[in-house]
Amino acid sequence: MREVDRLMLEEFQIGLLQMMENAGRALALEARRLLGGDVRGSRVIVPAGRGGNGGGGLTAARRLSIWGADVSVVLGASRSEFEGVPRHQLDIVERLPVLVREAPFDEMEDALRSADLILDALIGYSLRGAPREPIASVIRAANASRTPLLALDIPSGLNGDTGEVCDPTIRAVATLTLALPKAGLTRRAAAAWVGDLYLADISVPDAVYARLGVSVGPMFSRSEIIAVRPGWR
Repeated sequence: MREVDRLMLEEFQIGLLQMMENAGRALALEARRLLGGDVRGSRVIVPAGRGGNGGGGLTAARRLSIWGADVSVVLGASRSEFEGVPRHQLDIVERLPVLVREAPFDEMEDALRSADLILDALIGYSLRGAPREPIASVIRAANASRTPLLALDIPSGLNGDTGEVCDPTIRAVATLTLALPKAGLTRRAAAAWVGDLYLADISVPDAVYARLGVSVGPMFSRSEIIAVRPGWR
């Protein structure tokens, strides 16, 4: 997937902002489905890290707010640590009626518990080792809240290659992975953390996969989100 990202950016001129917008839109669509098809009045909390995964979560937060949800964001890093495209997404969100707070904060557990849905956008497939503070505290509080969790690309704390579950790891009811499923998501041992597995289109051309010797075909010909293993727990 790192090579897919590199080819997209360097050779096919599909920028990070475009990919992030596609990922965030897909996450918002899946969130809307989980919330019954109408997000108006729903309380959604988006814990977002400072990388590309967090930028996708911030994009979803923007769309859900526009669609009428009561959205708040919990930053897994200080505002000053956000750079590049994720910082751009954060700047947009902070101009909307979206409450943005840095973790941890005194009411974090209560806020997560009172939400209708939590969108996990803390850490993507670049995880190396167990999540560190303050992200670790956000993961533990989110799991303890018993609020349904939808993970973007991979549950934060799960190793995308091996499926190893770190301490802590988001325990999602569903995971919306991007472009292609990461190997770790398909491991049986990871099933309880991955939940129902779905795959979203972020507009990767077939020619990118062909460069890597992978043949996938028009997977998204009928829908930009497809079920990989729904209800597989």
